Order: sequence, then structure tokens, then C-alpha cells
Amino acid sequence: MPFIEKYHKRITSMHIKDRKFHDGPNAPWGQGDTPIKEVMALMKANKYKFPATIELEYNLPAGSDAVKEVKVCREYLVQALS
Repeated sequence: MPFIEKYHKRITSMHIKDRKFHDGPNAPWGQGDTPIKEVMALMKANKYKFPATIELEYNLPAGSDAVKEVKVCREYLVQALS
């Protein structure tokens, strides 16, 4: 987050995903160590204009597909920003 605060004027877009620390695996949103909610709150509070794109990198659960999982990620963002 300090990086975003320091360089926000130079950021043109950001890809958001969740993963575990120390080169750990990608994870479903909310199950990793990435401070997604905090980053979104920072962007909202400071009215940063660059987009944050959902990056679907984790293994899809059985019975799901990419479209369903992007919707899950989007809902995570909606809840984080409410």
C-alpha cells in the first residue's frame, strides 16, 4: 500500500489477485494474504482514477468456471467497498 500511495500518479492500471506470502500459491479472493479490501478502500478514499482489474489466477473450484469465479471476485469487491 505504501507503494500505491507513493506512485499513484504514475500507475495507469492495476491487476488484483490474492495469493499467499513468500511466493505462495494464488488463492481465491479473501483466502490469501493480499490486502485487497485495504487497497480498494485506499483507492476509493483517495479517488484514484486508474482501474483495478480482476485477475483470475487461482485454480477453479470443481463445478465452477471462469465467469462464475469473476462474479465471486466482483461480489467480494462490492462487499469490500460497501
